Amino acid sequence: MRVVIQRVSSTSVHISDQAKGIIGKGMLVLLGIEEADTQEDIEWLCGKLARLRIFPDENGVMNLDIIAAEGDFLVVSQFTLHASTKKGNRPSYIRAARPETAIPLYENFIQKLKSESVRDVQTGEFGAMMQVGLVNDGPVTIIIDSKNRE
Repeated sequence: MRVVIQRVSSTSVHISDQAKGIIGKGMLVLLGIEEADTQEDIEWLCGKLARLRIFPDENGVMNLDIIAAEGDFLVVSQFTLHASTKKGNRPSYIRAARPETAIPLYENFIQKLKSESVRDVQTGEFGAMMQVGLVNDGPVTIIIDSKNRE
């Protein structure tokens, strides 16, 4: 599982000009799922996101997690995070999980993130064409891969 997270002051996802998910302060989580991902990846990654201290404290130091900062999550599925550009100029998405694998993992990820963080978790719609708008706060953008636990 690979995520690109952005600390935001606001973000939203629209599908066919209809708002699907909207949050104020929090994290936009772009979630890529690959065939090799398991429940263990979900457990580790959701725990990491719930405890990641990327919000400023009273001194402006990134010292608060999303719970202390009273932020929320917007999770958007994004298979393109597993793009391979090794050959040629057209990305290959062979590592991205097929829907029959990815959808249950995506749904489990959302439920686990809710229980780990006890925060609101808004979502896009798996497989839909979405428009994501955001105001990146900082900017703070971090990439985390459950297969490369740094």
